[in-house]
Amino acid sequence: MVPRSGNALVDALSRREREKFIAACERVELTLGDTLCKPGEQIQHVYFPLSSYISLITPKGASESLEVGLVGREGSFGLTILLDIETSSLQGLTQGAGSALRMTAQQLRRRAKATPQMQKIFNRYLYVLMAQVAQTAACSRFHHLEARLARWLLMTHDRARGNVFPLTHVFLAHMLGVRRAGVTTVARRLQTEKLITYSRGVVRVLDREGLEALACPCYRAFNEMYRAHLSDHQN
Repeated sequence: MVPRSGNALVDALSRREREKFIAACERVELTLGDTLCKPGEQIQHVYFPLSSYISLITPKGASESLEVGLVGREGSFGLTILLDIETSSLQGLTQGAGSALRMTAQQLRRRAKATPQMQKIFNRYLYVLMAQVAQTAACSRFHHLEARLARWLLMTHDRARGNVFPLTHVFLAHMLGVRRAGVTTVARRLQTEKLITYSRGVVRVLDREGLEALACPCYRAFNEMYRAHLSDHQN
């Protein structure tokens, strides 16, 4: 039996296609804070996180930049090349260190065109990811900071494989779309409510259910959309 890779998109492929796909990938270790691609740069590689996770961040404009997506072992970074888009509109920044499978953009495009099942799975994920980006943009406009932080902590917790993960003020500022001065206040509120502890750039989740109760509806909406469009491909 072909072993699973640890990435949901790769593991949704048939056993034969999964074996060939994994063999064609390079396994890499991503370091916290690594920039995988900058806005406007040509996408050279497509990443399929295993234990790492990647923030999708808008270019810095007149004020702060904003995180509009998070990619972990459920997805991929760089798949927009399948839309014949060779450059990235977002910054891909490693938020959680760990391993990933990596394939050149050219090779992945060629393989997807030759494999209808792969094309279908990846296209569905692109749809879900674009919906996440749109949902996050609306979330940052209409929902309170505490609810947005709870949503983001839950998304990170889902991908971090543990209750403890690194969290710097820089990443928090990206996520919330605010300056660092406003970050500490919001994090302290969650500590006071005993939902998390946060010290020296590390967060520990103490009350998952409490975070779910506080989080805005966007967290549930994204998970439901992922299940609706991709769960039938998980095998």
